[in-house]
Amino acid sequence: MSAQHPTRRNILRAAGGLSAAMAVGAGAVLAGATPAAAAPAAAADDGFGLRIVERNESDARMWYYRFQTNEIGWNPAVNVLLPDDYHSSGRTYPVLYLFHGGGTDQDFITFDREGVRDWTAGKPIIVVMPDGGHAGWYSNPVSSNTGPRNWETFHIAQLLPWIEANFRTYAEYEGRAVAGFSMGGFGALKYAAKYYGHFASVSAHSGPASLRRDNGMVVHWANVSSGALDLGGGTVYGAPLWDEARVNADNPVQRIESYRDKRVFLVAGTSPDPVNWFDTANETHVLAGQREFRSLLDNAGIPHEWHELPGGHFIRHDMMQRDIDGIIDRLRKA
Repeated sequence: MSAQHPTRRNILRAAGGLSAAMAVGAGAVLAGATPAAAAPAAAADDGFGLRIVERNESDARMWYYRFQTNEIGWNPAVNVLLPDDYHSSGRTYPVLYLFHGGGTDQDFITFDREGVRDWTAGKPIIVVMPDGGHAGWYSNPVSSNTGPRNWETFHIAQLLPWIEANFRTYAEYEGRAVAGFSMGGFGALKYAAKYYGHFASVSAHSGPASLRRDNGMVVHWANVSSGALDLGGGTVYGAPLWDEARVNADNPVQRIESYRDKRVFLVAGTSPDPVNWFDTANETHVLAGQREFRSLLDNAGIPHEWHELPGGHFIRHDMMQRDIDGIIDRLRKA
């Protein structure tokens, strides 16, 4: 079974960034791929600090690449989902960067398992789904004992320009969106604020929007989960004392003006599984943080779309489809 064509399955349990300690190891089993001969109009080989070490462009829509990069101590991968008519239309397309949650069963094929091909069938958008680490938190960590894990640099300074150099995308603000689930929803909110001119739409599906609330629960969890799963005891934000400048720069509720003139889409659950401690802790905190974030957006007069729905910490397929339709409406048309 190749990495970009797993049998789809629903992951309707707590498997996001705030539940990394619960996750089980499916991602590692599916992470390999058999290199295939490049299809016509295949992407160029290398550039922007990336060297392709594995690729498969045999499927009409889902193209797969694995890179060697000095920014990550192992070879991260990416799935690039193309529109149905990409090879025949000659058109240029908007692009969505879609980020997975945390845990050892979450990686670049998470959204293929969930059904992203169906969500985008017949729709004029490219979807880029990269690795982000088991608990990488879409950040360059303060410390690592396992080699480089600079996910922010990999995504923003390497992968994004590589995509734009190799696929027909609009390399501009109105041509890009960013979205994610759980840890990936936080990553989307963070990147949209820190790199204001990059993304015209941002979406967080059960993604935390407040790092400091409840005595810094999300900061602590980012440090604990990354230290256990990715960094060999290192931390994303520093311990026992945080790097305050980094937290300030990454905290969505402290960057409210950075969401002005963007499409903002938020989803959170209102009734997590009462017998699942991680589900309850995760989504209860996510909901509170998103409400804080929404209140600040309201006070600043920044429009946003939000949904509070029954259930806990899982990917809601109908909300993903609604979000993708909204992204296409917001971005420059193919």
